[in-house]
Amino acid sequence: MSGAIATDRGNCSSYSGSQMPHSCRNDPIIVDLSPEVSENRSEHCCRGGLLSAWSIDPFGAFSSFELEVRNVGDNPLGQPPNNLTLMAPGPGYTCSPLLDTHPSVSSDFGGLRQVPVLRTWKSTCAYSSFLANTLPVCCVSLSSFYNPVVTSCRNCSCGCREAYKSTASCIRPGSLSRSNEDNTIETVECTDHMCPVRVHWHFKNNYMNQWRVKLTISNYNYNKNYSNWNLLVQHPGFTQKTSTYSFNSTKLPTLGIQDGVSLFWGIDFYNNELLHSEKAKVGVVTTEILLDKDPNSFTVSNGWAFPRRIYFNGDNCEMPLPDTFPMLPNRSSTLAPPYYGFTLLFILLFLPLLVSWV
Repeated sequence: MSGAIATDRGNCSSYSGSQMPHSCRNDPIIVDLSPEVSENRSEHCCRGGLLSAWSIDPFGAFSSFELEVRNVGDNPLGQPPNNLTLMAPGPGYTCSPLLDTHPSVSSDFGGLRQVPVLRTWKSTCAYSSFLANTLPVCCVSLSSFYNPVVTSCRNCSCGCREAYKSTASCIRPGSLSRSNEDNTIETVECTDHMCPVRVHWHFKNNYMNQWRVKLTISNYNYNKNYSNWNLLVQHPGFTQKTSTYSFNSTKLPTLGIQDGVSLFWGIDFYNNELLHSEKAKVGVVTTEILLDKDPNSFTVSNGWAFPRRIYFNGDNCEMPLPDTFPMLPNRSSTLAPPYYGFTLLFILLFLPLLVSWV
């Protein structure tokens, strides 16, 4: 094997070949190598178990390793694995059976020659945040410039624990049920929502042809950072031109939905790591987004200005109930941009007339 290793060699006593096998198990657990490894490498290997989103880093979005299977018996063309399980970065993936597909083609002689492989099998693995986490890991809060009331995350969005009667703190030994993929306990700051991550969407300004949003991600973990985080937002406003100031962003193609979908991630060496909280400070990354208006659809009524769905690192965030979204003032059904310039011009034009009349 090259480009990866099997975690257990197993019992190879029955093998009679001259070269000792890398593994003799019929259900090996195979792990990726770190990028620093210089030996036993293969092409496109060794990502350290980390794959980037295709829209963020296409080159880092795939990985490969090679293995040689011996003692195939009467089946020289080989056979696909009976079962495939994707175990990293954690639970939540379900893989389909491996099926025959068109042979993969590689390039040779600098791309001048195409060489198909003998056989190719393909499996598709789908991710479900409901399988990955017994409790949600993030929630969404909302606010707007036209309403002083903030729509907070729902109470116990990510699960609440019964506190000891002798203490006002929700952090106590034996109460921390969250464990990450490294089997280390996560300590989350005491909040009404008890979520490790909160995403806040603030409708900041309404201009003549554009509108502005402030997007903030807060990390309430005391002992966990989120490196190379990403945020996916579904909103009809993302079908128009947008400008993001402190995050990287790109629009994703959509199928079957009319809303736009944008992917956000941090800028290297600036905010691509969402730091953990401390007693006096919450780990935060934030940006402002300027969106063009579509006059046929834009409105501030009925919660249109707020996102339909948000995902943090692929996990579905708990949204507030629609009837709790920030509401417009009672006297107004729409909020038009102010016309201070027109009012000032009107006063300046009529002031000489008033002076002459007096």
